[in-house]
Amino acid sequence: MKGLAGLRVVSFESRFSKTLADLIRLQGGEPLEAPSMKEVPLENNTHVFDFYEKLKAGKIDVLILLTGVGTKTLVEALETRFPRETIFETLRRQTIVPRGPKPIRFLKEWSIPYALTVPEPNTWREILDTFDKNKKKVPLKGRQAAVQEYGVANPALVEGLEARGALVLSVPVYRWTLPDDLGPLRRAIQEILDGRVQVVLFTTAVQAENVLKVAQQLGAAERLKIALKNVVIGSVGPDTSSALKEKGILPDIEPESPKMGPLVMAAADKAKNILTNKNKTECAVELKSDVMDLVAAQDKLDESVFLKACRLEKTSTTPVWLMRQAGRYMKDYRDIREKTPFLDICKNKELVAEITVTAQQKIGADAAIIFSDILLIVECFGLGLEYLKGDGPSITRPVRTAQDIERLPEADTRSGLKFVSDAIRLTRRLLKADIPLIGFAGAPFTVASYMIEGGSAVNFEKTMALMKQNEKLWHRLLEKIASATIPYLRAQMDAGVQAIQLFDSWVGKLAAEDYERYCLPHSRRIFEALENRVPTIHFGTGANHLLKLMAQAGAAVIGVDHSTGLNDAWSVIGHDKAIQGNLDPKILLTDPDTIRKAAKKILAEVSGRPGHIFNLGHGVLPDTPVENVIALIQTVHDESIAVDS
Repeated sequence: MKGLAGLRVVSFESRFSKTLADLIRLQGGEPLEAPSMKEVPLENNTHVFDFYEKLKAGKIDVLILLTGVGTKTLVEALETRFPRETIFETLRRQTIVPRGPKPIRFLKEWSIPYALTVPEPNTWREILDTFDKNKKKVPLKGRQAAVQEYGVANPALVEGLEARGALVLSVPVYRWTLPDDLGPLRRAIQEILDGRVQVVLFTTAVQAENVLKVAQQLGAAERLKIALKNVVIGSVGPDTSSALKEKGILPDIEPESPKMGPLVMAAADKAKNILTNKNKTECAVELKSDVMDLVAAQDKLDESVFLKACRLEKTSTTPVWLMRQAGRYMKDYRDIREKTPFLDICKNKELVAEITVTAQQKIGADAAIIFSDILLIVECFGLGLEYLKGDGPSITRPVRTAQDIERLPEADTRSGLKFVSDAIRLTRRLLKADIPLIGFAGAPFTVASYMIEGGSAVNFEKTMALMKQNEKLWHRLLEKIASATIPYLRAQMDAGVQAIQLFDSWVGKLAAEDYERYCLPHSRRIFEALENRVPTIHFGTGANHLLKLMAQAGAAVIGVDHSTGLNDAWSVIGHDKAIQGNLDPKILLTDPDTIRKAAKKILAEVSGRPGHIFNLGHGVLPDTPVENVIALIQTVHDESIAVDS
């Protein structure tokens, strides 16, 4: 008897979806193909070429190849500039450690030797263990290790290598994104929610992220997790199982060999017994929500002018929102602020939702940004944070010595800042269905500056001194901040924001070479870890000289202040990215006629090019009349129609 007979089996496999479906049929199952990923090669991949220049110059000591397809794609990218045999000769001079049989196959085909082999199941743990067992043959301490990434970054591997003394250079070859056609994936989620699926198979770690991402878009992520308790979950191997467990999904089956064939055979052997033993009374839940209504709501958001502009799509009007659009210039906010301290407001989800939604509705912006503050994260480090009237933020225990930095705990921002996620969920319910919600955090450099200076500063003497005098310590601090920021932003996405902005308020104080050396790697790490789940925006004040480098950090949208023209900025960052900006906020202190002229000038400069999001060059100033802000929003909407037509 075929083990999957009578069972409906969802497969989230993309590249080999037909093959996996055939394997399911051979075991008598009814496959539901729901491709959950699309491979997106990185065009003009500066990471690859920068890496190769270092490789040729002898600046790379160890090259770790994580995947076969990634290895092949790496060579293909280099072939756009260099002869294949020249590339192979360069690689033959290197110390190479392939993760498993797939990269080894290509190395053997190209007659390129490798130094170590990594045993199954070929996870990052086995990679580190292999280095530990071969310290004399391939030492890591004080050496430069390059890691070829494929799909998503592997922060656990990077952290493990760094803990062993290596300097790590990540070489991203391509990224995963959602498939163009989400219909099959959405239908599969609906089938699971409706209890019409008995087995679900995951064949990569990224699938878990993408499936829950789409479920989140439908407003059904938590219900999906509950529904999955009623089915048999098959995971192809340890990495995938680990990713599922991190998402709150417990695998029931994992084959001895991490391949699709053994996975299907294991499911055929065990699925029916597991289903029999599942306690339906504890797991079953009543799933009343109409998924098609959820799909329609997500479609409204997807078609919002703000999100379309983030995707470089043509819009009927130029979208506009403003930094600090919920703030002191509004009487509604001042009334709340007089009664409630700032930090208490930030931790009260009802007040946060009220302030956020009221501001968006009053001025008619095309997106809302959650009311919060970039320094809330420092409380998770145990440093103490207070806001003194007239003096701004104050860090109670500044971080200035090696001992201060090493004492910083591993900040649990997901639980420590849960009040932000709670406020996002409430705000998302109160906003109109077609108004996106933006979440945010401070970039590592700006957060570090506050932590070192103890608050705001003019010349940042203490920050610059630490950065220049002890580079290793500096990077250690920013690594800790980035490691705390990533789960914080992921939690915001899980809670329901449609975009993320990373504020680097003080980065304009740096020279370009200092930004590239001391800051860029940490901002890039954050954007890479967000995995393009939602559009991302990168903004720095006074940073026009850094725009080209900031664009390399990986955000989809680059914010530009009012110190440079949008077209000039766009030519620097590249027209493959959207741009946000850039009216001087002081213009809003004038009168409606002056505001209209200034706004029309910016719109005329851009000339309706897709990908422009109108904003200020910084935040709304406290003394700005609300009617002037409303006049700006109306002008952008009215005049962008004229430009577009």
